[in-house]
Amino acid sequence: MTPQKFEELLDQVAKLLTEDVRTNELYHGPERFEQGALSVLRAVAKDHGVTVSPSFHPHGFPDIRVNGFGVEVKYTKHDTWKAVGNSVFEGLRDPEVSVVYVLFGKLGGAPEVRWRRYDDCIAHVRVSNSPRFVVDMEAEVHLFEQLPVTYDEFVRLKEEEKMQHIRGYWRDRLKPGERLWWLEPSHTLPIQVRLYMALPQHEKRQLRAEAAILCPKICSGSRVRNKYIDAATYLLTYHGVFCPQARDLFSAGSVALRDDGARGGNYVLRALKDIENLMRDAAMRMDGALFEEYWGEDCPPKDRIAEWLRRADKCAQGWQPSAHLFLD
Repeated sequence: MTPQKFEELLDQVAKLLTEDVRTNELYHGPERFEQGALSVLRAVAKDHGVTVSPSFHPHGFPDIRVNGFGVEVKYTKHDTWKAVGNSVFEGLRDPEVSVVYVLFGKLGGAPEVRWRRYDDCIAHVRVSNSPRFVVDMEAEVHLFEQLPVTYDEFVRLKEEEKMQHIRGYWRDRLKPGERLWWLEPSHTLPIQVRLYMALPQHEKRQLRAEAAILCPKICSGSRVRNKYIDAATYLLTYHGVFCPQARDLFSAGSVALRDDGARGGNYVLRALKDIENLMRDAAMRMDGALFEEYWGEDCPPKDRIAEWLRRADKCAQGWQPSAHLFLD
């Protein structure tokens, strides 16, 4: 069956289902609507020599398969043509399906059923515990017009390759001062938020080292506003640690005078000297996606300290971090 013939079948299915949802409540409800879509599609396709069957798995994608074509069924009781779609990773994608369509039942307002090619109505990506496509049956611009790959190419990529494209898409949408909190397919925020001041000392130092290596802006002059925001944001979004006073991380006496109680001098420098070895360790072990996010690019772990010093020197005013830090 050609795509054109299959789309003609979908025209009939959408028309019949629209009549049904407007005249009775037989297919009202997501499970009943999906079963209705399967039944009507089977009836319409009966004389066309194709097999209409549910997906190979209860949670498979798409919901229905028809001789290489797939139908993902969406339903809403609201007056909208938008819905959350599948995970961008499509871990349970039916291997027998090559082209996917959406059959969308809208029960709010004037009930209606429409179909559209899946890649043509993927309008956006939203993030909860995992990045998911957003389906918009009225979308004028779809997601893959904004990415350097087509949907068919995207489907064949590995998870990390998919994430590179999704991160790039979201990074282009960020406003000044905003950061992505999700960096890996497996990353989720801790369910509990912890207070930085209540953490044990060894954990505070490790977290400060990670934040410092990602955020050379902390070396900026005292008059630079928000120089600690990125560091505090990293602790909150990646570790679930809230630091209400961002200066506590690097310029407070509690961190600058830990080994030497004598007042005076460059508190940021003194705080960084205290965690210098931990920063080396963080530079070697932390995920490259973090450096892409905070630096705009990654570099080999062995080169990260030199790159950090270059960036810190550029930010610093009245002193030169490379003249004092990581000298051995």
